Amino acid sequence: MNRRQWMMGSLLGAAARAAAAPGAPKNIVIASANGTRACARAREILDAGGDTLDAVIAGVNINEEDPEDSSVGYGGLPNEEGVVELDASVMHGPTRRAGAVAALRNIKTPSKVARLVMEQTDHLMLVGEGALRFAKAIGFQEENLLTEKSRLAWLVWKKSLKDGRGHSNWGEGLASPAKKPAAWLREQFPKADEALLAWAWEVAVRPPSGTINCLALNTKGEMSGVTSTSGLAWKIPGRVGDSPILGAGLWVDQDVGAAGSTGRGEENIRVAGAHTIVENLRQGMGPREACLDALKRVARNFSNDQSKLAQFDLSFYALRKDGAYAGASLWGGPRPRRFAVNDGGESRLEPCVTLFDQRP
Repeated sequence: MNRRQWMMGSLLGAAARAAAAPGAPKNIVIASANGTRACARAREILDAGGDTLDAVIAGVNINEEDPEDSSVGYGGLPNEEGVVELDASVMHGPTRRAGAVAALRNIKTPSKVARLVMEQTDHLMLVGEGALRFAKAIGFQEENLLTEKSRLAWLVWKKSLKDGRGHSNWGEGLASPAKKPAAWLREQFPKADEALLAWAWEVAVRPPSGTINCLALNTKGEMSGVTSTSGLAWKIPGRVGDSPILGAGLWVDQDVGAAGSTGRGEENIRVAGAHTIVENLRQGMGPREACLDALKRVARNFSNDQSKLAQFDLSFYALRKDGAYAGASLWGGPRPRRFAVNDGGESRLEPCVTLFDQRP
């Protein structure tokens, strides 16, 4: 071996050791449990040298455009008037910029609109009619976001509404014979299969609050994040949860880390969850402890009364600048919450750590 070969070997060895050293930045994407495809797509973009914000937005676009994801974008469950309203926020670590939209109607991909609020305006958030006008002005086309599946669920919800005497204006009337819910649903919606009706009844009586959060880190140490949702099913028109609220549903500081959430937005807003987690990371907590601390703050708002806390769930996700990550949920149980990770190869689901073991 000559001197030149020895020097080259030493340099390559040093580079390999640096790349493998603990704390060295790497390409990694994490997301809520519905984000396995989002993580895979985002990771592809990172591996090709793409920007972290390009990566996470392309990832969540999969969910936003999927009519089978009833918690995000097209196909999302509507408000109480049967109208789908979407919220999203984005944060770009390298430029320390952000954008958000809330109560946006008729546009499938609110994450893209949020990014353009960041890039093409002097504002951080646009809402409602103003957000729609902005989206149309920059070239987005209006579309009906209410799929037949979500419309059926909305109609089932309307028919499930009862007043104090057990009467519903969307029912068959007082003269009709009494029927069990399953038989009544089959008569009302004869073309729907049993599985669809069972799902529609479940979401009607237990309104879900799904969302997708996606966070990314690349080998340069750059970070970005996005949170996108159709919000709480059957909400009052104009209701906005935590997803588009910077510091609640999303926060990114690439000097420290990034965090996001899914679940009961109102309770997350009250503790500024994502910002709290990143600040916990700044103070030296690990991702797991940082997320659990935010959940403890939520529990403290209810004096740790588990009977009240059992009425909702909330999950946090954290990605530290060195690639350490965690997911945490308020509740465990026989089917604990999970979150998606892609740090190479196929995306996988990992279990969330939980604050409480089992709902009472």
